[in-house]
Amino acid sequence: MRKIREVVILSDVAHDLNNGKEFYNRSEPGVGDYFWDSLVADMKSLIIYGGVHIVKNGYYRMSAKRFPYSIYYTIEKQVAYVIAVLPMRKDPLWIEDQLRVRE
Repeated sequence: MRKIREVVILSDVAHDLNNGKEFYNRSEPGVGDYFWDSLVADMKSLIIYGGVHIVKNGYYRMSAKRFPYSIYYTIEKQVAYVIAVLPMRKDPLWIEDQLRVRE
């Protein structure tokens, strides 16, 4: 496990979170807000757990606690950079493409 002193969430992640929030609000109003809050809490937990996750497609991959999403991040100089928050139910090739675009 690596010592993390800060978590930086990159701008593309806001788009990912908005997509997830809209998806869950379509199924039941209010669930999207819970989705957003849950994923933000998961990302903040990288302060404690950053660096213990499996490396997939060149990034650490942490599974979200309450939703079928993965959080992809890198670590540089004790800072965890969240690159993407992507649904795990998508085609693995789609996920690879999304991560490649963000390099």
